[in-house]
Amino acid sequence: MRLRSLLLLLIALSFSALAQPTGWNDLRQQASGQTVWFNAWGGDPAVNSYLDWTSAQVKDRYGITLKIVHLADAAEAVKRIQSEDAAGRKTNGSVDLLWVNGENFRTLKTAGLLSEGWAEALPDWRYVDVRKPVREDFSQPVDGAEAPWGSAQLMLIGDAQRTPEFPRSAEALLTFARANPGKVSYPRPPDFTGTAFIEQLLIVLTDEAQALRQAPDPSSFDKVTAPLWRYLDQLHPYLWRKGKSFPATPARMDRMLADSELLLSVTFNPAHVDNLIARKQLPASARAFGFEKGMLGNVHFVAIPANAKSKAAAMVVANFLMSPEAQIRKADPTVWGDPTILDSRLLPAPLGTRLAAHVPASLEPVPFLAEPHAAWVAALEKAWLARYGAR
Repeated sequence: MRLRSLLLLLIALSFSALAQPTGWNDLRQQASGQTVWFNAWGGDPAVNSYLDWTSAQVKDRYGITLKIVHLADAAEAVKRIQSEDAAGRKTNGSVDLLWVNGENFRTLKTAGLLSEGWAEALPDWRYVDVRKPVREDFSQPVDGAEAPWGSAQLMLIGDAQRTPEFPRSAEALLTFARANPGKVSYPRPPDFTGTAFIEQLLIVLTDEAQALRQAPDPSSFDKVTAPLWRYLDQLHPYLWRKGKSFPATPARMDRMLADSELLLSVTFNPAHVDNLIARKQLPASARAFGFEKGMLGNVHFVAIPANAKSKAAAMVVANFLMSPEAQIRKADPTVWGDPTILDSRLLPAPLGTRLAAHVPASLEPVPFLAEPHAAWVAALEKAWLARYGAR
């Protein structure tokens, strides 16, 4: 009851840039000494290093012990939360904070397994760029059940020295693959980026774009997706290993690009190429690029399960992840290069300038295409695996 009262107070109070209200200070005091089990994707060394830094920061600042549980897929934590709920474990859950979006968010929110109404009450929400889809997650209303902490956009990566003209449409990519057989591929779904690549193609190829804003309708699924399968049937024979197998991850594709085994890689982080250059894994001539019509993008969030043990500390950590200092460090391509969810114009001048400086100078602006409804992820993966997965 005390935590509920504090949450209501947080929502009721407006946060001043000069001083924090009593409600927030009380919440911080309650959070001190708590342990937060943060379940997060652990597939990239830069991400893991950043989370280690975050752990040290929240320990020093707030007395919170942040334990990172590295996941191959957020679905692992989703299943654990579901199992705990089914077993009647309504408190003392094993997950306090979860990096989540899309289908996994929809699954948890629909089942009532997330704490809601807290995210926009956090003090550093006032800096969030609400022009980005921070109140919607794959067409699902967020309802304060997630706090944004980074944005992403699907991009292709190439080396301008080896590929002076990048393919900037689905049709141009098919032509490029035909001219360079065996030098193009994409991650094998259900890898997140591989599925996003399939979604990207569907968005730009289908004649039924409005249908993507709703959950797939079995009666129209074949009609909506037919242009995608026709395209992939033409593309696959010219891919690496003739489309009979696919790289397991984008990281594998990055290495293949560096070794000249491929001419293109794919990423969900526009600044990832700068990070690879900084780590000497790609030459300075590497570039991120996209289709002229746009590339799909989204916001990634952190959520607090309804049965979390350390909800107060989880909110403090979520607020720190949105803070200008944390966002500036995260946007630095030598650290991670993850695009910010803050509006630099809302920050005090020195901080806004520092944040804006981390927008890659070589990055070409690409229109932002909204993600399809979250239910399309599983539907597309199932259909893709049925058609191409057994090869």
